[in-house]
Amino acid sequence: MTAETIDARGLKCPLPVLRMEKRLAALPPGRMLTVLATDPMARIDIPLYCRQHGHDCTHTVENDVLRFDIVKG
Repeated sequence: MTAETIDARGLKCPLPVLRMEKRLAALPPGRMLTVLATDPMARIDIPLYCRQHGHDCTHTVENDVLRFDIVKG
């Protein structure tokens, strides 16, 4: 199963989280969503949102792009 991707590069807080929240609401539990972001606040905001809503979240950084792999809980 392939992950859906949100490209939020260049968007400032809170837009990456709002787009992620909207897409997660439409996904069934267990599906994966990848979010790409460049806003440094996303490093804090996205994992915090995931913890608060029961989603698994891992992130990596490559060339100043944050990549969040989220599995909907």
